[in-house]
Amino acid sequence: MNERCVTYELKGQIAFIGLNRPEKRNAINRELFLQLAEAVAKAEEEANVGVIFGHGSQFSSGLDLAFAADDLLKMDPALRKRRPDLSRIAFDSIARGVIPWIAALHGPVVGAGFELAATAHVRVADETAFFALPECARGIFVGGGGSVRIQRLIGTSRMTDMMLTSRTYSAQDAEGFGAVQYLVAPGEALAKASELAQKIAGNAALSNYAVSAIMPRIADMPVDEGLFYERVAAEYIITAESSERMRAFLEKRSAPLERPANPGKE
Repeated sequence: MNERCVTYELKGQIAFIGLNRPEKRNAINRELFLQLAEAVAKAEEEANVGVIFGHGSQFSSGLDLAFAADDLLKMDPALRKRRPDLSRIAFDSIARGVIPWIAALHGPVVGAGFELAATAHVRVADETAFFALPECARGIFVGGGGSVRIQRLIGTSRMTDMMLTSRTYSAQDAEGFGAVQYLVAPGEALAKASELAQKIAGNAALSNYAVSAIMPRIADMPVDEGLFYERVAAEYIITAESSERMRAFLEKRSAPLERPANPGKE
């Protein structure tokens, strides 16, 4: 198949990866999984930050059910256990890779599309985005890490309800319970993701690596192991660049932190 399911563009230090099956609602099939994995590997080689977005009117409607039916129902059961886990190959390299990733979300963020969004370190949704996990209604179960990543984002009870009842949540809902960190006006998700990516790209590269690759692993550890790993990571990333950045702050050569807006005042 020669279908170009994923676009890739490097702009400065930022890699932009676009889901590119708009006529299929950016449904995720085998080719998209494979091309996504290739694009992520390329980004890790040449970019400091990655942005994932969807072409067309939505981020992703989820797993391509025609692909799933062919892949699962027509495959010899004895061979299933030997087939590569395409979602893990593509998604784990985002969630636990060497650069931070931002997901720019609009329209449906459903099923495997939600699972892909959950792999990103930062999620920006515009007001058209909505979230759903209709797997049970389709006779399947989440298979792209959602039982781990989405559950940790939104909690077991909420995820269970979404799967059992096909309940949908708006972008405003998702911001409220922590599934997304930023909510913007319609059509502004990619612009906001680009703005954040530029800011992140200005950080020390090793610090970004520690957050994107090490933090997810610490989240999986018991407290004592996590604290030990934190200490090792903190020592590892100290470089001459660290010293210069701290001096720049002390000498007022770097920008101060922005104060949060006070919602109680104009």
